[in-house]
Amino acid sequence: MDDLTKLASEQNAALVVLSFLQADCIDVQYNKAVCSLGSELRKTWSSCEEDDGVIESDGYLPISNADLIAGMEPGVEHYWPGGEGEVRNLQEIAARLREIAAQFHQNVVDEAAQNLRRNILSSPSEQWLDLLKSEVQRAMMMAGLDQMPQERAILALGLTLMKQVCVLSPQLLQDLFNTALRYVSLPRAR
Repeated sequence: MDDLTKLASEQNAALVVLSFLQADCIDVQYNKAVCSLGSELRKTWSSCEEDDGVIESDGYLPISNADLIAGMEPGVEHYWPGGEGEVRNLQEIAARLREIAAQFHQNVVDEAAQNLRRNILSSPSEQWLDLLKSEVQRAMMMAGLDQMPQERAILALGLTLMKQVCVLSPQLLQDLFNTALRYVSLPRAR
């Protein structure tokens, strides 16, 4: 999946992960945590940017990252930097990852998420990335995912496990989001 190279940008990775997390937000507490995360990202990005009011070469005022996620809610189309084409590309990445995640046998994901949650709750946050990587490898072996492109399967399964843990423990979402960003940014065999 060549478009995974777009995840090298921290901003793109954050928006793809947030889009992945927002899909199918039916749990009220989880939904609140995701909305809070979106608000926190907006605050962070708005404090890092300066709006000089200059009109860009395409005739539009520059759009801040904060403005782009200001109204984020599950199921709402978002306008991100790079224009509508880039928006669709990033959303397509998240959609493909969700499709792959849907292919995982639910009991494998449930068992792996419970195991990851148990390990995370008993470990310092500095170890969460290693715990996530380890659980993804274990779950992939259990699910027999040897016929799927490894890069996509690993990324989709990692995000699925993280999302499932967040649904079970929404208070972990902010910290696990940062872990997911580091996970998405890891170099993978092509």
